[in-house]
Amino acid sequence: MGKVQSIDRAFTIMDAISASDLGITELAERVGMPKSTVARLVKTLVELGAVERISPGSTYRIGPRLSGLSAGRGRGVELVARARPHLKVLADELGEDAGLAVPDGNRVHYIAQEDAVNNVVVRDWTGTLLPMHVVPSGLVILAHWPPDQLDSYIAADPESYTRFTVTDPRLIRKRLKSICTKRYAWVMDEFVEGISSVASPVYDGRMRVLGAIHVHGPSYRFPGSSDRDAIAALVVEAAERVSIALPADSGHPGRR
Repeated sequence: MGKVQSIDRAFTIMDAISASDLGITELAERVGMPKSTVARLVKTLVELGAVERISPGSTYRIGPRLSGLSAGRGRGVELVARARPHLKVLADELGEDAGLAVPDGNRVHYIAQEDAVNNVVVRDWTGTLLPMHVVPSGLVILAHWPPDQLDSYIAADPESYTRFTVTDPRLIRKRLKSICTKRYAWVMDEFVEGISSVASPVYDGRMRVLGAIHVHGPSYRFPGSSDRDAIAALVVEAAERVSIALPADSGHPGRR
């Protein structure tokens, strides 16, 4: 019964927040619950991405994960359909697997992959959710987040996955600044040692980031002796072609 009651209370809180942005005290009064209970439930909802804090104040609103549930699937299907031909071209041209990812709260969600014909096959990452900072698809999305949301992500102490994972806040910010200029990111061995990847953002008609196109492969051959900038240029071009192919009123499936 305790879990059912918590779910009922959580929905009551989200229903109140959906009507207007509220602080903990106002929210407790509105829903008729103890302030400590509301604070605990809101903290959990924030961690799940269902509710987000409006910085620098102390009020809360419906979060990106909840607001995107009803519309996100339809937009995701359309995005995959638009991207699939370009992923195939990338996979054929570079000889490595190409994929599409979208933001999902504080994580990046891989929603499509086109496999290259190669002797050494890297696993299909479709359906996987990963922290933003350990993969290039997540980094190019992070680079376009509003400052307050980025601050919250970095303040949560990003986890290290390998000895190469960049977790230092100063280095992360420096990296994201470079990404905004170059429009691509390389990650070498930071999520899994032995796997390298490059990604570029996909934009909607209002230049908001919908997701990212990426190519990944074994580090010993990708990029290998090839020119990293030349490979990245192909990925950027593919992402731009997907962006152009999207309708001008395409909705945003993630955090922004």
